Amino acid sequence: IFDTTLRDGEQSPGCSMTGEEKLRMAHLLADMGVDIIEAGFPNSSPGDFEAVKKIAEEVKGPTIAGLARAVEADIRRTAEAVGPAEKPRIHTFISTSPVHMKYKLKKEPHQVLEMVTQSVTLARSLVEDVEWSPEDATRTQPDFLVQTVQAAVNAGATTINIPDTVGYLVADEYRALLEMLYERVDGLDACTVSTHCHNDLGVAVANSLDGVVAGARQIECTINGIGERAGNASLEEIVMALKVRQDRLPYWTGVDNTKLVKASKTLSAITGFNVQPNKAIVGANAFAHESGIHQDGMLKNAETYEIMTPESVGWTKTSLPLGPRSGKAAFRNKLEELGFGDIGDNAFQDALQRFIALADRKKQITDEDVIALVDEAALRANDRVRVLSVRVTRHDAQGASVEIDLVEDEAEKTLTGEGTSGAVDAMFQALKTAYGSQDVHLTQYSVNAISGGTDAQAEANVRLKEGDERPVSGHGADFDTLTASAKAYAHALNKLAVKRSLASSS
Repeated sequence: IFDTTLRDGEQSPGCSMTGEEKLRMAHLLADMGVDIIEAGFPNSSPGDFEAVKKIAEEVKGPTIAGLARAVEADIRRTAEAVGPAEKPRIHTFISTSPVHMKYKLKKEPHQVLEMVTQSVTLARSLVEDVEWSPEDATRTQPDFLVQTVQAAVNAGATTINIPDTVGYLVADEYRALLEMLYERVDGLDACTVSTHCHNDLGVAVANSLDGVVAGARQIECTINGIGERAGNASLEEIVMALKVRQDRLPYWTGVDNTKLVKASKTLSAITGFNVQPNKAIVGANAFAHESGIHQDGMLKNAETYEIMTPESVGWTKTSLPLGPRSGKAAFRNKLEELGFGDIGDNAFQDALQRFIALADRKKQITDEDVIALVDEAALRANDRVRVLSVRVTRHDAQGASVEIDLVEDEAEKTLTGEGTSGAVDAMFQALKTAYGSQDVHLTQYSVNAISGGTDAQAEANVRLKEGDERPVSGHGADFDTLTASAKAYAHALNKLAVKRSLASSS
């Protein structure tokens, strides 16, 4: 399993992560047992270079890969970034389809073929493990695709990835393409062949699985299926399809499937991208049964409507409900049950204090509440500005006034703000004026209930865009909807501040 959540997934609009967030996800992916982590695109920005290098230095177990275009500067920069890893890999690529070569590269086929040999040869001189991809392979003329793949194999590529970059093929076509390459490319059987399927037609997982049937032994995928446009093949769906359908797909992965839900929820908290309730494996309704007929069957035998158990992917049944009288031991036990037993003492104490405060206001704490508490503590760990609470001091036809209690560089202070469109407008304007710039624009704002009931915590997500930069997302959770929203906005502003700092230092 080649996870590209931190590279292709992070290219989704609004899914950009800070270096610390990428490191956190990389540790989680390693703990899950993925084989390769594509940590980023080192030459795309100083921030991405530092994030990839940090992951290479700290994350043990998986191969750490970095993406590079078929140019010397990219390849050398990527080699420098992944160099500290136990198992470094350079993943280099070039477009091979007629439309890409003509309009994107502005190069003739013979020039592209020469660049394949040069780039793979250089990468192989810097690391032992080199992956090569023909971008837009599935719209490349078959004879030319064979020529480029042959050139990459001859130059020393150890993995050949065949990307369906625009998500155009259906399963039998993708399988036939790989079978054709196996037949026509000398030495391909000595390489690892990989799939990389996009989900524009909703068939990325199906195509990936048919690729495995054709002989591929690496699948490139992302947590929650995030990625460009409609996303990538979903890691959790691939892992469970291979596990559940051993009768048709007698293959295995090293991924611990009981940690899939934790990975999904952690990524959602970091990016602000919540999965839809009916999402396979990790959606809130994936194991919910409301129909009377279905409920009757489930009560008699769960196998009537479930082909896998909720526990097998990391959903838990609440065996120890938490409430106002639960102590430290019960809270720690719940964290371990949910897969958060490895958080540090400081994070545990912070989450415990949040739990105590929440328990004073809510009769029963759900698993979703606990996950939100831990995510909130982890997400805020490095924020310079942290919102504590919000008070509305005036709300009438002329607008609203608010006061925001926050911590800035460990010092408490209060902001005041005015807005013409209500309390949320007043709150966001105050935060933007104090810590953003007039070029910061809110492009998305949503609020959801973390659990059911009128005493549910609120979970807010915002997306901010500054100038021509890629948008960033912010996430916040709190009992009060306005406070959750302010936390999310401040979280996104903190990310923008980090980007500005990295840009100025470069």
